[in-house]
Amino acid sequence: MLFAEYMRKICFCVTLIILNFCALAQISEPVKWSFAAKELGNGQVDLLLTAVIEPGWHVYSQFIDEGGPIPTSFKFTPSKDYVLVGKTAESPKAVSAFDKAFNMEIAWHEKKVVFKQRIKLSTVSTVVSGTLEFMVCDDSRCLPPEEVSFKIPVKIEAGATAKTSGSLPNTIKEPEQKQATADTPLSEAVKASPADTLVPAYAKGFESDRVELSMPAASKAKDNTLLGIFLAGFAGGLLAFFMPCIYPMIPLTVSFFTKRSGSRQKGIRSAVIYGLSIVIVYVFLGVVVTAVFGASALNDLASSAFFNLFFFVVIVLFALSFLGAFEITLPASLVNKADEKSNQGGLMGLFFMAFTLALVSFSCTGPIIGYLLVETVSNGVTLGPAVGMLGFSIALAIPFTLFAIFPSWLKELPKSGGWMNSVKVSLGFLELALAFKFLSNVDLAYHWGILNRDVFLVIWIVIFGIWAMYLLGKIRLSHDSPIEFISLTRLFFAMVVLGFAIYIVPGLWGAPLKALSGWLPPPGTQEFNLHSGRTDHALTPKKYQGLFEAPHGLDVFYDYEEGLNFASKQNKPVLLDFTGHSCANCRRMEQGVWSDPEVLKILKNDYVLISLYVDDRTELPQNEKLTSESGKEIKTLGQKWSDLQTRKFKTNSQPYYVIVNTAGETLVPPRAFDLDIDNYIEFLNSGKAAFSTKK
Repeated sequence: MLFAEYMRKICFCVTLIILNFCALAQISEPVKWSFAAKELGNGQVDLLLTAVIEPGWHVYSQFIDEGGPIPTSFKFTPSKDYVLVGKTAESPKAVSAFDKAFNMEIAWHEKKVVFKQRIKLSTVSTVVSGTLEFMVCDDSRCLPPEEVSFKIPVKIEAGATAKTSGSLPNTIKEPEQKQATADTPLSEAVKASPADTLVPAYAKGFESDRVELSMPAASKAKDNTLLGIFLAGFAGGLLAFFMPCIYPMIPLTVSFFTKRSGSRQKGIRSAVIYGLSIVIVYVFLGVVVTAVFGASALNDLASSAFFNLFFFVVIVLFALSFLGAFEITLPASLVNKADEKSNQGGLMGLFFMAFTLALVSFSCTGPIIGYLLVETVSNGVTLGPAVGMLGFSIALAIPFTLFAIFPSWLKELPKSGGWMNSVKVSLGFLELALAFKFLSNVDLAYHWGILNRDVFLVIWIVIFGIWAMYLLGKIRLSHDSPIEFISLTRLFFAMVVLGFAIYIVPGLWGAPLKALSGWLPPPGTQEFNLHSGRTDHALTPKKYQGLFEAPHGLDVFYDYEEGLNFASKQNKPVLLDFTGHSCANCRRMEQGVWSDPEVLKILKNDYVLISLYVDDRTELPQNEKLTSESGKEIKTLGQKWSDLQTRKFKTNSQPYYVIVNTAGETLVPPRAFDLDIDNYIEFLNSGKAAFSTKK
């Protein structure tokens, strides 16, 4: 019974954490409903049920065959006061296409849709009530079908239109906004919505691997990012397990459980609670980081030059700590207080044992945790810190739990020794190399030209080369134990590290190194390049041309208005490329997708390409500085394009690709990160077709 009570308490704590995750991850409702009644005369009234849909989402039409997504439907409560006239109509006409996911033709609405139901009144006034059911989806997922109840007061009164808001929180009336009707032309319906909020969404299926990234709304690629963060955290936890501060504690901890509990069953119970406590401690740290920064701030930090520089300094300090320059420790008073509470016994005693482990081992785990948190924060993923800590804590907790359950396994563990310090030093070399990615982001944003691709590669070659020599025993640090022989494991890792160092050497002469495109500075910063890189093959002089380099010899504009004007003269559609110096996925798209011959041909011949760097720190001329609609001062080029993307397209992450006409109007649903070349070609071709149709 006592064990069951403990487990209930543990489950309660875990549930609270999960609920916290959900609260942080919640997306604002993507569909807002409003209702109105319009008198037509002769006792007839049109009921107008209007859905305003956030960018990146779509609502399905009423007219979808069975076997597909849930269509929008309406149920009007029968009443003697009125009768329905005809069926419910919808305006504008739904967009339709063949959906591979459902293997059928489907129809959907973006931006805004008005459903109109005509009724014939038999009284002067009444209230029409009922429910509607709808399903809202983005490009990679669907929210559960939702029912909304409504009550619409109707009164026959010349020149009057009765309006109401829905009875549920998500059924609201749009304030001070022109109400579109079923007879309103599409162009007018668009004007009736708030400015710059109506952006098409990729709604024709669920094939795209968009990263959130580009959006507060989650996507399939964002899910992949969270999985990657979890796996990185898990790997970090496994590495932490072999640190000198943790590994020797395993036999002591297992022995403590076995002797203190008095029986194998109680020992297993204590070990399980201890493992769950480790998870709670570290996940709580991730939740705190997420709560402190907030969802939007996490994404802003990803492109912040100041924070990238700060992250560089912090990670270098972590690396130096692992290399033996100094030790990062927490105040002794904090550790002592936690240790005192761990002697209380019971559930709280086990929890504080886990908390004490986290404090005592901080000198070893701190740099690993710190790097994980920095990397997840720089990714701009809301749940990244919590998910990373979840993976880390699970990997750390599993060995303690398993060895307590199966103590005989301890005999199979290698003895503590100098090899643990080698693991620690190796992590120091790895963190030192990774730190330069953040410095590179700052260098690119401010156009310092210090850490170009050549210098970056030289630094990495040196770090990985010295690391390989260290593993081979050719280099020793002051706190290392003498190496009598090289084990097979150590030799294997030395070969991997040395092989990587040799692999990146050709990059000094311009080899693309596509596998590392998200980490290295762009090829255009290469001083000596035997291959085509980011060299600007401009056909005409351009604004900001000297600040940026175009990939693959493309003719790129870096100013929004200038690019649109040129497109108007050329009568070509425009591909807006919202990108950033610190955007690893942007480089992966350029190297992995844009380099494809067919994609490159379309970009060169059929589009005007405008690349807008949202994290560039170039100061704007005084006459171009302004205050945005949100009250934020726009002083730099990056702030200007970031504000444009946020204001016009309601997303602030990169990469983000929007195809527009020469007036800047979106032609097809935008795309974000998607390494599927066929999908990208389809995206570009659909933009060309839409441009030709709407000429």
